[in-house]
Amino acid sequence: MGVTTIAINLLCMLSKAQIKYIRSLTHQKFRNEYKVFIAEGSKIATEWLSGEASVKMIIATEAWAVQNIRLISRHPEAELATVSDRELEAISTLQTPNQVLLVVPMPAPEDIPQLQEWCLALDDISDPGNMGTIIRIADWFGIRHIVCSPGCVDVYNPKVVQSAMGGHLRVSMYESELLPFLSATGLPKIAATLDGGSVYNMKRTEAGVLIIGNESKGISDSVLAVVSEKVMIPRKGGAESLNAGVSAGILCALLLPC
Repeated sequence: MGVTTIAINLLCMLSKAQIKYIRSLTHQKFRNEYKVFIAEGSKIATEWLSGEASVKMIIATEAWAVQNIRLISRHPEAELATVSDRELEAISTLQTPNQVLLVVPMPAPEDIPQLQEWCLALDDISDPGNMGTIIRIADWFGIRHIVCSPGCVDVYNPKVVQSAMGGHLRVSMYESELLPFLSATGLPKIAATLDGGSVYNMKRTEAGVLIIGNESKGISDSVLAVVSEKVMIPRKGGAESLNAGVSAGILCALLLPC
């Protein structure tokens, strides 16, 4: 009996209780209660299942499950269920459901380590798309740690996870008041502001904390009081400001070691 046959024999339909449970995970209250979150879409699911990270549930169309049975077989710890397109649409967080949805455990909370490398500090980033983009940018540039103020959007919000495109697998995220963290670190603290010095005049350094502020309010005064330097991206056109995620990407490209 082949791998595909064995796995298909294990497939089951979702119960009403399971459907209710998965739908509840769109709310932060229940994600925190159950200590799990949703990772959705074929690309994200393939990356998750290819690694060693634990998976609690795999909900997929039968066609996707058959096509990816060897990936699924790497995770015997996961409950596996096949659903119709209509059933997937009923539990999906996407406007256009994408074949597979995973329920994965949240990492256990950890204290912020003594960092000697680049990291990001986010001051009340509220937009899920921006948060996910920033996590993805951190992943691209090899930044392994992000410190989020309590006012930030939940990093396990489904829209954040979708935008991060697998970044949760490689980037550690911590929730902390920024002032104690920044006051304790010996790393250079560089704040992205509209009144800072040109990023083109700054030297690249081996380590530091890049601080990105709220989309409309910027970085709080208390945080600005402890920064080492303010930096800006010079403007040539008429745009009032840059998206927080775009700013983070440009600054990482220009500040981090090549």
